[in-house]
Amino acid sequence: MPDWLAELFTTKAWWGNLIYIAIYYLAAGVVHLLARMIARRLVRLSRLTPKGRELRPERRETLRAMLANVISFFAFAAATVASVGRFVTLDTLVWVVGLFSAAFGLSARPLISDVLAGIGLIFEDTFAVGEKVEMLSLEGIVEAVNLRTTLLRAPTGELYVVPNGEIRVVRNFSRGHFSIVKVTLKIAAADLNRALRLLEELGNEAVALLPNLLEPWQVLSESGLIGQQTELTLLAKARFGQAAEMRPRLLALVQERLAENGILLAD
Repeated sequence: MPDWLAELFTTKAWWGNLIYIAIYYLAAGVVHLLARMIARRLVRLSRLTPKGRELRPERRETLRAMLANVISFFAFAAATVASVGRFVTLDTLVWVVGLFSAAFGLSARPLISDVLAGIGLIFEDTFAVGEKVEMLSLEGIVEAVNLRTTLLRAPTGELYVVPNGEIRVVRNFSRGHFSIVKVTLKIAAADLNRALRLLEELGNEAVALLPNLLEPWQVLSESGLIGQQTELTLLAKARFGQAAEMRPRLLALVQERLAENGILLAD
């Protein structure tokens, strides 16, 4: 039996090592409890960046959660290495850590992939807490981003736990420059020519009348069919997130102007 193993089973060495191990993990536990506070202070340093490049509140919250997970992970990893170091020499410790890393890498490749992807999210700004996204054909609000998983709350209330390593394509509904508004009108074929001229003129006026309209709308015929009546589509760009609010105002404006000019909407 090796000398270090024989010494391990002596009463004095056993209790001494046990006390040291307890101290290591107690220190790691304290770091874990303070991790969010430490992460919060680190993120506050972003306020020193030039004006105009400050982090958004959602981005700061995401970074706080991610950094807290990283700090806790390395605290317990350091406690584990220090504990093993109580029983073996430095050369043996390096060999054991290398062997363990290789075995762990082969058996826990999905977990490592999730963690590495989570670390990557610290430096990227793909999405943040509170934003509406679609990933892996799942749509919802991001509730939390951890080192290994992302928590997504579906519109129907379910909570999805998405491994970070599975996230390849993200559709972010909360970041955009405009929202599309589509309005369909049925016009009698006899009034089509007059209606087109009126709608084009009104599109230019509507930019001033409707504050959330970014530019004059386009008048389209999506079906390309004509009979006694035809369908026209108004395709407009609204300020981002204001499409639902602007749609009824746009409808009211169009209906009023058509009625003033004696153009009736077909059934």
